[in-house]
Amino acid sequence: MPDTMTPALPDLGPLPNWDLSDLYPGPDSPALKAELERADQDARAFAKSYEGRLAGLSGAELGAAVARFEDIDERLSKVMSYAGLLYAADMADPSVGRFYQSMSERVTAISVHLLFFQLEINRLEEAVLQAKLRDPALAKYKSWIRDTRMFRPHQLSDEVEKLLHEKYVAGRASWTRLFDEHLAGLRFPVRGKELTSAEALNLLSDPDGSVRKDAALSLGKVLGENLRLFGHITNTLAKDKEIEDRWRSYAHPWSARNLANHVEDEVVDALVAAVRQGFPDISHRYYALKARWFGKDTLEYWDRNAPLPGDDDRIVPWEQAKGMVLDAYGRFSPDMAAIGRRFFDSPWIDVPPRPGKNPGAFAHPVVPSAHPYLLLNYMGRTRDVMTLAHELGHGVHQYLCRDQGHLQANTPLTLAETASVFGEMLTFRSLLSQTTDPKARKALLAGKVEDMINTVVRQIAFYSFERRVHTERREGELSADRLCEIWMEVQRESLGPAFNFDESYRPYWTYISHFIHAPFYVYAYAFGDCLVNSLYAVYEDAAKRGEGQAFADKYMKMLSAAGTLHHSDLLAPFGLDLKDPAFWTKGLGLLKGFIDELEAL
Repeated sequence: MPDTMTPALPDLGPLPNWDLSDLYPGPDSPALKAELERADQDARAFAKSYEGRLAGLSGAELGAAVARFEDIDERLSKVMSYAGLLYAADMADPSVGRFYQSMSERVTAISVHLLFFQLEINRLEEAVLQAKLRDPALAKYKSWIRDTRMFRPHQLSDEVEKLLHEKYVAGRASWTRLFDEHLAGLRFPVRGKELTSAEALNLLSDPDGSVRKDAALSLGKVLGENLRLFGHITNTLAKDKEIEDRWRSYAHPWSARNLANHVEDEVVDALVAAVRQGFPDISHRYYALKARWFGKDTLEYWDRNAPLPGDDDRIVPWEQAKGMVLDAYGRFSPDMAAIGRRFFDSPWIDVPPRPGKNPGAFAHPVVPSAHPYLLLNYMGRTRDVMTLAHELGHGVHQYLCRDQGHLQANTPLTLAETASVFGEMLTFRSLLSQTTDPKARKALLAGKVEDMINTVVRQIAFYSFERRVHTERREGELSADRLCEIWMEVQRESLGPAFNFDESYRPYWTYISHFIHAPFYVYAYAFGDCLVNSLYAVYEDAAKRGEGQAFADKYMKMLSAAGTLHHSDLLAPFGLDLKDPAFWTKGLGLLKGFIDELEAL
């Protein structure tokens, strides 16, 4: 019988698990039960006090109402954060899944009593609202009110909004849960072991080409056997989105995402155009170079993330990875390192891979009255170190944003990725500066180029896939074969002629959870990478002038602002303008420069 246990990891030292008791003692705890009961009572009392009365409130009274709303909403968000983190840690346990679903349903039922509040705020006349905003009690929530009212043109009647809100747990949320649990339950047989998707995907970076091939073919076979279900989930959620977008009068499937990200359509279009125009000089050129390093004309698709020939891809123990990241952070900003260290000194990170665990990596902000948590699947590779740097950047950002309060701590996805990618860049630059051996430097530089291609080129290809899928879905259901065809077309366009793609690669789109959890999220990674490249260039210039600390102080202040300022205001102190057509080309220039350096080695 095949071994169904997690394959032995290299000796990485003790790997910490998070402790969620900072939120609640347990799923059955009296504290959690009391929290929900109190929130229910407070939400009902809130509706009784304010529903239908906002127009007649003074600025001070409306400010007090927003404060009450914020308090209740934060407590509900804390409950859902706790349930979501428990679920992410073990999606295979039916009792955990039931708890997560029951909390979703209970919180949704309570929050129905709060739904009127933002709807009524959006119905206030602008002149009336501006008069109220002159009172400091309301003015402190100005950015939250601004963000709420951005969606005014797309708001529906109270009855429809309430219906959509209540049906969410039995609609999109339920389909998303089905996707998560089904993917978490799949096992991929590789050389006598039954692996999770995270473990099988990790083998695509194995130094042994035959191991990479076996893992790739197993992934393709098992995902292919589940194409019908994944295709049905994708079609259902795309149709669900199309219906709601149509009712809300969004021009395009991606319009709601751009609005939520506080970024104009033309800015995103300029980014996508710049990256796609750069495919030949970035990904196509690099992978042709990599094929020559392997002594081949073309590579198999499972060689995309392969270590370079002769690279031992050394294993980095957990304690060493911590030191590498904190050292890099500390050289930039002692304050950033101090916040980052709190995550390691406290049980705020869940590190080891295991069956049933979410196979990816994320940082969850939870709520300002608590603290963020990080989830990793650390396997000791250099890429895992960079993932740690990435997620810790999110964690530091989320920690800093707490001062804005619950309603204003959120950051648009585009700028949220800036802190994480900047953390990666700091770590990479620190390692590169300490690497003098030419062979090791080449491997490190190539690894960074591949990470950047994965962040920029690959994510824009994912975005193109989503645009095509959602656009075609408006004309009718897409077959699983058609979904695979679109996937193969965007992969060939983005990765270039250096790869051989066989039939086993066709279903690889099915495991990408962003398509299910957050449609059109993926361009945020490319947005953040290109933005960080330009931002880091400004930092290097400042450091050469002896003004590195001043830059770091401005950077930390930018992160602390969360989403209270528009991107143009946040980036103005650094002399950056995202609407400048040359901005994205400049950001891609750093990546091209790394490839130039590799060609010269």
